[in-house]
Amino acid sequence: MRSGVRLGVDVGRARIGVARSDPHGMLATPVETVPRDPGGDADLTRIAEIAAELEVLEAVVGLPLNLRGERTPSTEDAERFARLLAERLAPQRIAVRLVDERLSTVSAQGHLRQAGKKTRQSRSVIDQAAAVVILQHALDIERSRDEAPGRAVEAERPEEEIQT
Repeated sequence: MRSGVRLGVDVGRARIGVARSDPHGMLATPVETVPRDPGGDADLTRIAEIAAELEVLEAVVGLPLNLRGERTPSTEDAERFARLLAERLAPQRIAVRLVDERLSTVSAQGHLRQAGKKTRQSRSVIDQAAAVVILQHALDIERSRDEAPGRAVEAERPEEEIQT
């Protein structure tokens, strides 16, 4: 298991849940819910700030597939966001990986219901909890297989273009 803090990212249409791991990669915990900025890049900027503050090794973005493992419109959105995030984090040399996130939001909602939280009143908390589920899944995969989870994401533009 590699050491270093990882960031978990749950990309939604309105909000982005962010979670972090401990430096040993054992446990994921919620960090923040970042408002989605479809017309700008305030969301990417905030996540890059969090990544810098926490000195993360990599960011793990959830890849939403349907139950049969097929792509959906949300899959395209998450992949594009992950490429933009990879571009934003490239100067910090932070890798971005996509990890299957089927049922992460459903799982997060179930955990919150068990804790007595109402779904309507805790939408931003659900986003963070979904990011925790995604990141914990990635950590568990890495621990069991002794390899990085999911697949690496290439930046929208090559790093040479970013620096010019």
